[in-house]
Amino acid sequence: MNQDAPQPASCCSTGAANPAAAVSGTENLLAPPSEDMTTCPVMAGTPVSKASAEAAGLFRDHEGQRYHFCCPGCGPAFDADPARYAASTA
Repeated sequence: MNQDAPQPASCCSTGAANPAAAVSGTENLLAPPSEDMTTCPVMAGTPVSKASAEAAGLFRDHEGQRYHFCCPGCGPAFDADPARYAASTA
């Protein structure tokens, strides 16, 4: 893999890296899922580190549940229709 190749923009087209999905080291696909990991409710299937999302302020609380986002653009999308995104993660 060419490390000098341009990296894709975030899911929300901000052009920034995905701060909440960044996890140190390489992923061990044989290891059980980490309790720190979840998926973004807006960009379904996008992995998110809960700790990184919280440190970056990329989360919302809705009806007693905390939702973590992969990038800054997902919070406002969630705010526009939280019930829709909350239902997609249930």
